[in-house]
Amino acid sequence: MAIALTTLVEEADRYLNAARISDYCPNGLQVEGRPQVRRIVSGVTASQALIDAAVEAEADVLLVHHGYFWKGENPCITGMKRRRLQTLLANDISLLAYHLPLDVHPEVGNNVQLAAQLGITVEGPLEPGNPRTVGLIGSLAEAMSPHDFARHVQQVLGREPLLVEGREMIRRIGWCTGGGQGYIDQAISAGVDLYLTGEASEQTFHSARENGISFIAAGHHATERYGVQALGEYLAKRFATEHLFIDCPNPI
Repeated sequence: MAIALTTLVEEADRYLNAARISDYCPNGLQVEGRPQVRRIVSGVTASQALIDAAVEAEADVLLVHHGYFWKGENPCITGMKRRRLQTLLANDISLLAYHLPLDVHPEVGNNVQLAAQLGITVEGPLEPGNPRTVGLIGSLAEAMSPHDFARHVQQVLGREPLLVEGREMIRRIGWCTGGGQGYIDQAISAGVDLYLTGEASEQTFHSARENGISFIAAGHHATERYGVQALGEYLAKRFATEHLFIDCPNPI
């Protein structure tokens, strides 16, 4: 069944409350393709590899978490950017991208979806009272060692995480998918046993060690695969269209 592109975009914008969330990029339709949609392909980042895979899969819409036109980037359409846009336009594929709206959504958001994958019960925001907070706090059903939890993360995400061990046993978890290492201070203030995110900075190690908590960097890409899949499934079910998630692995 085909659905109008405008209808699909309107529903995605509404569902994610995109217009009310301040971000570093435009959220929603970034590149307009054919007016009717039968097949949605989703993926984490609108890289050339994912675009090529979407062309091969005969996608009408490419739905991603990391799209284009970030604040502060060179706006000129040259090089890599030109090649990506040329491929989308030549094949009449729309690009639909949601960044922070997809991180924070209470149902299909990256953070709640990662919690579901890892068996963490969500208890609330990382910073209570701050409407701009992205991360969450929750707990495990049973306490375990940081090493055992890291092994669990590896089994679920399919990549070995970076672990900084702190407390002998952990149960209360703080997390923020992607590049959320800067939230470790808020996690420490919240009294978590372990903070998990996608990436680490040099100072993250010292913050964890000197404040006595454990820390895991599980991969920016790896921690953000699940929100866009859930959004794609929601839209496909809502409009009886086809949806295919394509993972282009990224070790970062």
